[in-house]
Amino acid sequence: MAAQAPSAAAIELAKLLIESNYLFKDLEINWLAQYLPPDLTVEKLYSNRPVYTAFRPHIFLDVLYIIISGGPIIIRSTPLDRIITISYPGGCFGMRNLPFSFGQMSRAFPSLVEAYKTTDVIKLPLDTLKAIYENSEVVRERYDKFFELREKFQYHLLNCSSYPPQAVAALLRALVYQERSLGNQPHSDGVYTFDLPIDVIARSCQLNHRTVEQVLKGMQKVKLIEAAKSHDASEDTIRVIDPEGLKETYSTTRDKVSWWPLK
Repeated sequence: MAAQAPSAAAIELAKLLIESNYLFKDLEINWLAQYLPPDLTVEKLYSNRPVYTAFRPHIFLDVLYIIISGGPIIIRSTPLDRIITISYPGGCFGMRNLPFSFGQMSRAFPSLVEAYKTTDVIKLPLDTLKAIYENSEVVRERYDKFFELREKFQYHLLNCSSYPPQAVAALLRALVYQERSLGNQPHSDGVYTFDLPIDVIARSCQLNHRTVEQVLKGMQKVKLIEAAKSHDASEDTIRVIDPEGLKETYSTTRDKVSWWPLK
């Protein structure tokens, strides 16, 4: 580790990481800054452009992607083109493709990683991540938590039955659990907000777009969710106003929900 004090640019970058990402939250700025390479910058990932293909045999990444703003980042599985991961600012992606920690064993089948909407990220080099990880128990615990959350997210998706209300509720519960665990949400009013286009819901739950629209209308009617407000950053925003109420729909497989017209 270099003996000299970290540069002003490194300190600013460390501050950004601490303020915007779960992995580094509440760390000491100067301590973190000393590990950051001088050429590290915020980069943009543009929508509809592949970032990389995850889980290719014998191929690993050399950076961890730290999500600063924008997104979401999705992972599409093949051949069903199903979305199996959704990541928002405050999170990371790429850890399961690093030859480090659980990434060495947490492998799957090749899947496309892309930014569904323009996303600002920092590509943290593997060597930098290793140094921080080895010298911070807090970072070790949080980094390992990301692997747990990936497994639990996909577990929720496994519970997406062919019954549309339960399938959409399963996805929303997965997102609520993920963002609550990362400390990103809920907001002060208890509401969870997600930039969640209908296309993303459809591809996650294996439903058609029209069915998703009908489910969302039903959920709005019984006040489980709200549509985007005028002050929301995206017209695709879904506001979960009754996350506990979602549990009833999430667990409904045989007992049908009253607001869904198709039995």
